Amino acid sequence: MQDGRDKQEAEQDRAELDDPEWPSPAIERFRPRLFRVLGPGLITGASDDDPSGIATYSQAGAQFGYQLSWTLLFSYPLMAAIQMISARVGRTTGHGIAGVLRMHYPNWLLQLVVLLLLTANTINLGADLGAMADAVTLLAPGPRWPYILLFAGLCVYLQIFLQYSRYVAVLKWLTLALFTYFAALVTVHVDWGALAASLFWPQITFSADYLTTVVAVFGTTISPYLFFWQAAEEVEEIGAYAHRKDLLDAPEQGQVALHRIEIDTLVGMGVSNIVALAIMVTTAAALHAHGITEIQTSAQAAEALRPIAGQFAFAVFALGIIGTGLLAVPVLAGSAAYALGEARRWPTGYSRRWNEAKAFYGTVGLATLVGMAMNFTGIDPIKALFWSAVINGVTAVPVMAIIMLFSTRQDVMGRFAVAGVLKWLGWVSTGVMALATCAMVAAAV
Repeated sequence: MQDGRDKQEAEQDRAELDDPEWPSPAIERFRPRLFRVLGPGLITGASDDDPSGIATYSQAGAQFGYQLSWTLLFSYPLMAAIQMISARVGRTTGHGIAGVLRMHYPNWLLQLVVLLLLTANTINLGADLGAMADAVTLLAPGPRWPYILLFAGLCVYLQIFLQYSRYVAVLKWLTLALFTYFAALVTVHVDWGALAASLFWPQITFSADYLTTVVAVFGTTISPYLFFWQAAEEVEEIGAYAHRKDLLDAPEQGQVALHRIEIDTLVGMGVSNIVALAIMVTTAAALHAHGITEIQTSAQAAEALRPIAGQFAFAVFALGIIGTGLLAVPVLAGSAAYALGEARRWPTGYSRRWNEAKAFYGTVGLATLVGMAMNFTGIDPIKALFWSAVINGVTAVPVMAIIMLFSTRQDVMGRFAVAGVLKWLGWVSTGVMALATCAMVAAAV
């Protein structure tokens, strides 16, 4: 009995030493501090460059060349701000976004937000599974349906049966798939002067196609599922480390915790936007410059690169679609399960065993199953891929407004209520998304 207690205490001590909020000089001699700090923010940012996002960035680059590159420079501080606020909500309150909504706002508002998230996530998830299967068939020609089943099953299996710490490690390693797009970028000839001009002195066109693509880029860069995921992962991390408590109950942990969140989020969103820019620039230089202006899926972008940029660019672009999809699908399903679980007061979290949170894991499986089934219906996967980004953009506006309202309330966040520059950036981000959506609707009419 004593040996068992000693082993448990030793494991707890090791967990505390691994906590980036609990510095250990012994560990830091062997591992860079930054590597330990990166976690929920890095995974969230990397999952943003999913196959749906790749298709959107590829279409933007192919159709408009470098003209829309400014959107990714402009969106970085706005994206980082709203993600940092979402993370602070989880770390401060010990609840995800849906949980805070349930406690402080009317039930009809909570149900509406969860319904919007489930709809957007399911469409996005289905489009991503189809895009991953299409990428495999480019590398190994054959029917796509076995790969859809394989990827869906693999993602569900990892989420349900893999231990939380190992699952997080798998997600962090999958972020390496993003580097394939830097490899693709070096194979094309970039007009750096034209790129710099578009980045810093954009020429905005008030046409329906242009504004719809701007909303799609913002929608896939600033997506609702990212808010819910990062907040929920901060809650998971509280349970993963024995000494951590939510900041409302342990305000003395606030300085270190918020500093970690800031670094993690800035790096994660920076990686996300730089990779997105690499994808847009690659397709602008390789496709738009050669008169190819219509790219509707990420797999089509990879195929179009082959005769222009070569077999290497084609292969790494296709492999990147598969790798980022394996990262994004669990995040999409997981964020939906967190939101629904908190709204329904279910036991939630990947740190629980499947038999301790059956409804939570059932939602993960069901969301993946419905998304998978979309690929076997008459729904056009090409339209689903692009419009999932537009739906995310429209859904993000009310969700962001609600997050900003409760994150600035002291009765919700205590002394850690969002204020100052972060509050200002959060509201600017919300306003920009609202203006972009209204501009798209006006142009369409």
